Amino acid sequence: MNTSPQVSLDKSRIKRILIRAPNWVGDVVMSMPAVEMVRENFRSSSIAVLARPWVIPLYEAHPVVDQVLPFDKGNGYWGHFLEIRRAASLIRSLKFDLAILFQNAFEAAFLARLGGVKYRIGYKTDGRGFLLSHGVDRDGAILRQHQVEYYLHILRSMGWEAPSKDPLIYVDDTDLNKIASLLLSSGIREGEFLLGLGPGATYGPAKRWPVERFARIADWASQRWGARVVIVGSKGEQKICELLCRYMKQRPLNLCGETSLGEVIALIKKCDLFVCNDSGLMHVAASLDVPTIAIFGSTDPRITGPRGKKTRVIRHEMPCSPCLKPDCSIGYPCLLAIEPEHVWTEMQSLVKRKSSEKASSIY
Repeated sequence: MNTSPQVSLDKSRIKRILIRAPNWVGDVVMSMPAVEMVRENFRSSSIAVLARPWVIPLYEAHPVVDQVLPFDKGNGYWGHFLEIRRAASLIRSLKFDLAILFQNAFEAAFLARLGGVKYRIGYKTDGRGFLLSHGVDRDGAILRQHQVEYYLHILRSMGWEAPSKDPLIYVDDTDLNKIASLLLSSGIREGEFLLGLGPGATYGPAKRWPVERFARIADWASQRWGARVVIVGSKGEQKICELLCRYMKQRPLNLCGETSLGEVIALIKKCDLFVCNDSGLMHVAASLDVPTIAIFGSTDPRITGPRGKKTRVIRHEMPCSPCLKPDCSIGYPCLLAIEPEHVWTEMQSLVKRKSSEKASSIY
């Protein structure tokens, strides 16, 4: 056991569990196997998740989560203080027995302690070890494993069952119906091949494959497969997506910044193929079992790569990679070495495989 327990924990006495969610979409998706294993280890307990508003749809649709508690940032220092006080008061009123902190910040442990949660489990990061009843050591070995294993390791350190598995997320039926209507009103009929593109990545340009190359593969898919192309991303990525549209010869459906997270999840579920950078939407697509091609630059797919049988990672190994930097002082050679033809070859492979699986399922 890699924990430093201050008090013993009797699983049979745990009735109400609070999970502090990671703050970003990709991290939330990668933590989902651990969330599911919390349910497996505490089948009769209720599970609530404290989460930032922008990731809440991932939990609202998930069957193992009983309640979602929003935790906003607040406006300015005073607003943030008031939000912490509000959240701590809410946690205290709900009388949680156990808090599992998948978010690493000091604040997460502080909230759980302030909220009167007896058992508080998480990594001993950010100087918060003294606030945890069961602090988990974070050594170099766990940092070299995939993030899915990183979250599962918290449970394993307690001696709880936590086998490795790929993330799985769920789609809200209301969002599915909205997207079906939106696609139809945009002239995209059911049964047409739908290629999704995610050209953004909030971390920085070192994770973004050039948009003119995204445009090239999109036009090839339109010309050779008759594919319809849809572009997705956050409001902060609208300029990138608009530039992609200008580079394309065929007209795509650009929904960047126009949909909620729940609607984006439903839209990606409708895609026959999704091509993107290392991003939160990459993890969404992979966890929906959508054939996914992920293009990697400065980051390490061994740590944050997509998990799933229908995923492909394309990266060009460099002496300096993975540098994990948001920007590059030498001109992004790892990204520029990836030609559209490389990505197209993987696209053809995934589409061929999907067609073969579809044909075999008929017989």
